[in-house]
Amino acid sequence: MKLTPKDLIVLHQAADVLENPSFSSKITKTVGGAVEKTIAILPAQVALSLNDITRTALEKSLEGAIFTLNSRKSSIPFTKTHKFFAGLSGALGGAFGLSAITVELPISTTIMLRSIADIARFYGENLSHGNTKMACLEVFALSDTTKHGSETGYYAIRSILAKGLADASAQLGTPVISKESAPIVSKAINQIAARFSIPVSEKLAAQSIPVIGAIGGATINLLFISYFQDLAHAHFSLRRLERNYTPEIVELNYQKYLAQQD
Repeated sequence: MKLTPKDLIVLHQAADVLENPSFSSKITKTVGGAVEKTIAILPAQVALSLNDITRTALEKSLEGAIFTLNSRKSSIPFTKTHKFFAGLSGALGGAFGLSAITVELPISTTIMLRSIADIARFYGENLSHGNTKMACLEVFALSDTTKHGSETGYYAIRSILAKGLADASAQLGTPVISKESAPIVSKAINQIAARFSIPVSEKLAAQSIPVIGAIGGATINLLFISYFQDLAHAHFSLRRLERNYTPEIVELNYQKYLAQQD
């Protein structure tokens, strides 16, 4: 089965987004090269605990962000509304700097995850399914894939995460995560958090620059949520193609397109 010309365009556009994800470049264009220098001098305790902070943010955001959304397909995602609230939480982080990260990150992550789930619903995903819930979290692992050595590329990342996400998906089909299923879900979240912590460190570094402040913090968070919204659109447009054709056919066309770009 061949993809239609229209679906091939969708696939190519998604590949362009997913194979060139760089939040750091977006920040650098806004606040300049000071971000990289700030990352290098982040307080040791912050750098060491960032993965834990990120994991906690994902865990706290999961239930409230997805379980409270209606599963019915929406006509249009409320991206602007989510950007507005993400901007407000960014203003908080910018105003109080590093000390606000443990409060601000769970809030902004919940807003972003809810936006991602809204986008998933727009592409025909059923939010009551555990697979969809983990696919929403998976978006956070698709950022800056080029920074993970040989573990690069959209389908490579999905393959690495597949087993953990599949196990967790089976536990997320119920309204409440039980004590027995929590470790399984937590293990999958740990994998995602390890990757999500990279753009989070860049966001944190930008917001901690003294001249940024509250207004700059809001701007950084707008860039942050826009970045993940773009990844979500690409991710779920491919998942819709996979449902319409097969995952194998879509991946074959995806890899063929990438080979043509080399």
